[in-house]
Amino acid sequence: MRLGIFCVIGLLLGVNLTSSQTPKPGSPSPSPKPTLPEFRPTLIGTAPNSLINTIDTADLIKKGQKEAAVMFSCLVAPTGDVVRSGAYRGTRGSALLEQELLKRLANAKLIPAIHNHQPVIAIFYGTVKFAVVNGKPRLRIFANQELDELDKESDFIDPQPYVGQDSKFTGLNYPETGTTVQLTGVAELALNVDARGNLKSMHVVSEEPPLLGFGKAAITDFNGAKFIPAFRNGQPVESNVKIPVYYKPSS
Repeated sequence: MRLGIFCVIGLLLGVNLTSSQTPKPGSPSPSPKPTLPEFRPTLIGTAPNSLINTIDTADLIKKGQKEAAVMFSCLVAPTGDVVRSGAYRGTRGSALLEQELLKRLANAKLIPAIHNHQPVIAIFYGTVKFAVVNGKPRLRIFANQELDELDKESDFIDPQPYVGQDSKFTGLNYPETGTTVQLTGVAELALNVDARGNLKSMHVVSEEPPLLGFGKAAITDFNGAKFIPAFRNGQPVESNVKIPVYYKPSS
């Protein structure tokens, strides 16, 4: 349950994701593209290659998966491709669901985030819930990791940090821990993000292992970050959320 999704941010930033064509003389002018919204979060979508439509629920039942939930994060390119992903904090007995989730994330296509009318690299925070009801699978994927919101199954989307434009967020930097063996660490941050995506405040809720600098590293890495704001019922809202920040040693 390790998350290492930032090693390719520099490569993504260097890719020219827009293209243009000069019409040939006498050829009809291309139709204007529809205007993108000012901002929009990364979304799971409902296309045939979306995550919700590729998780094999019948196979999960066949293998004996019972009711379970798994949280996950993924780095989503402006094309909607999942570049890196990781799963964590699964409920007891969720190993099969986690394996299937990571397998399908590798080739899933999401609807990319939009900021200032342009697709951007963003981090998606989600939760997959699986159950068997009357012998049939029930799969739900939520775009947040807030326990209260998940219990209510509400239409709430966590704020999503993005890269580029006016955001100073560029990824995670493994800290100097002072130990001879590098360990995977996690810091949980509490964030207040306004309805425009501005980070108003943050503090460390917990870090594991303690006293090795993972909490301080998370504060440093998210300092100056901008977010696609949280959305509730399709509208941007101010939010107070907690996000896990995982640090994995480079191999």
